[in-house]
Amino acid sequence: MKKKIVAINTTIMLGLSSILAVPGVDAQSIQDMKEKKEAIQEKRSGVESGIHNAEQTIKKLQGQQESLEDQISHIENEISDSEAKIKEKDIQIKETEAEIEKLKEEIAILIERIEKRNELLKERAVSFQESGGDVSYLEVLLGSSSFSDFVGRVNAVATIVEADREILEQHEADKKELEESQNAVEQKMADLQNMLAELKQMQAGLTKQKQQKDALMAKLEAEEEHTHDLKMGLQEESENLTAQASAIQKAIELEQSRRAELEAARKRAAAEARSGSGGGGESVSAAPKISSGAFTNPSAGRLTSPMGPRGGRQHAGIDIAKAGAVPIVSAADGVVMRAYFSQSYGNCVMITHSINGQQYTTLYAHLRSMNVSNGQVVAKGQKIGIMGNTGASRGQHLHFEIHKGSWNVSKSNAVNPLNYVSY
Repeated sequence: MKKKIVAINTTIMLGLSSILAVPGVDAQSIQDMKEKKEAIQEKRSGVESGIHNAEQTIKKLQGQQESLEDQISHIENEISDSEAKIKEKDIQIKETEAEIEKLKEEIAILIERIEKRNELLKERAVSFQESGGDVSYLEVLLGSSSFSDFVGRVNAVATIVEADREILEQHEADKKELEESQNAVEQKMADLQNMLAELKQMQAGLTKQKQQKDALMAKLEAEEEHTHDLKMGLQEESENLTAQASAIQKAIELEQSRRAELEAARKRAAAEARSGSGGGGESVSAAPKISSGAFTNPSAGRLTSPMGPRGGRQHAGIDIAKAGAVPIVSAADGVVMRAYFSQSYGNCVMITHSINGQQYTTLYAHLRSMNVSNGQVVAKGQKIGIMGNTGASRGQHLHFEIHKGSWNVSKSNAVNPLNYVSY
């Protein structure tokens, strides 16, 4: 989305910087600058609209995250509930396994009973064969010698028949009980195993849903962070546009007095270079010698990081490091577009220059202190601050950028400073 940020038009500051190149400002030049100021204000209106859209997007993303948090919480509750049910089924399965072990003991007893009855029935059959082979109970009754003998034989046969019947009935009952007990326990175990499998399948599905929701939450959080970055970039661009409009207005107001102000700035720069002081009584190291040509080195020190890829991102300038109170100077004649504090740049000064009809913007970041303010005319070599370690910085150094045209958030106009200054 950052690619959608509208870059500050290179021509916007030409009207401002043109006053550095001519002794006076004619009516047409003033009209041109007014038109450029109106263009900046119109562009700022578009940026403000972008900020509003970013805020709405952030609110929408936050609402989606809140809804997603509720869904994740519901899924987590369902997972906890399924875990409790799984534990419950595990306990029931263990109890059923204990029942099965107990049933095995009962089955062993039933089997022993059945085997004993089988032996008894075998003995009865053998006894019957030895006493008459295939003699029937009817023949036993008809063989009685008297009525009393008949009655006795009837009672004996009835007793034998009843005993045999009871043995067979108990035998069948034990077999049936054995089969029913086995079937009941096996069915119970099968039902528990099925329920456990269903619970585990449901838990796996819930876990997968939670992973998907977590991934979506991470995506929404990343989008929100990205939108916050976009909003911050738009806000910074809006502030820069405001600063440029103010600088143009300042340029219009300066008119003829500008040349005198620039001359005074040059004298101050020369005096600071001679005295080696910051003009405020602070003892500082020597400022870099003002070189010939359009640009001069902005600071003494050694090059610690060139322009180019660094840490997966584009390093849009160079880093110059030196210990102590090191003065930072304007690399060329110009007007301070902005002197402010940035979360990333720390104390930062941006200066607009017009050199041979070409607009340039120089940037000086991580300053300990700043000696200039918005709209101030500065001369090449004039002290604008002290090297520091403010903002997103790891150790005292100057981060220095040159942009051929205006500065923008995407830094598309950045050029290699080492093509203009030497370290």
